Amino acid sequence: MDDLQLLRYSRQILLAQIDIDGQQRLLDSRVLIVGLGGLGAPVALYLAAAGVGTLLLADHDHVDLTNLQRQIIHQTDSVGQPKVSSAAQRVKALNPGVETVLLERSLTGQALVDAVSSVDLVIDCCDNFATRQAVNAACVALRRPLVSGAAIRLEGQLSVFDSRREDSPCYQCLYGSGEETALSCSEAGVVGPLVGVIGSLQALEALKLLAGFGEPLIGRLLLVDALGSRFREMRVRRDPACSCCGTAVV
Repeated sequence: MDDLQLLRYSRQILLAQIDIDGQQRLLDSRVLIVGLGGLGAPVALYLAAAGVGTLLLADHDHVDLTNLQRQIIHQTDSVGQPKVSSAAQRVKALNPGVETVLLERSLTGQALVDAVSSVDLVIDCCDNFATRQAVNAACVALRRPLVSGAAIRLEGQLSVFDSRREDSPCYQCLYGSGEETALSCSEAGVVGPLVGVIGSLQALEALKLLAGFGEPLIGRLLLVDALGSRFREMRVRRDPACSCCGTAVV
């Protein structure tokens, strides 16, 4: 770490829980962000600001005018651009020391396996149930921690799944393996600051896992009620009969 990096990250380094060793771990880390929308926007910005060394940005979509109400990493002149390109431009402007790898496609099959295997941690910021299940399965198989968040209307939720720990459930333990038709923001609506809150919490959980401090949300589901400004927590146990992590080869 050079003098400029020590200065840039000095406010984090001052924290005993992070210190120089934790900051170096962040600089050496690689993170995959799946989805550069309302959740992925604050995640990418906060991880870049914190000095996470390499961000893999995955999204097949392009910026639309309706995105700008909540997807704060994109700007008006980004409309029509691939979301990964728009996000990478903002990341570089914020912190030129962060490397970005752009994955402008839907992550499926071998492409998903390759992406997950190349990182230390995965953050699920997508709005598609099938993609969430596929990302979870890849993280279980490759033993990569997964930070999962979701938000719709005025409600959000967040949890961490870490297959490196025997007691950790996976996404499928919580939601099952059946088909689910999730409402999109274009159908149900969403308030912008809510996805900012959930995305910021996802970024915080990622920093805790990467730098090795605090108590991650493993085995717990955090529920956010934006209408009443209330947070509550549910315990989530690993399902021994889960067809994903219950039969995973370790």
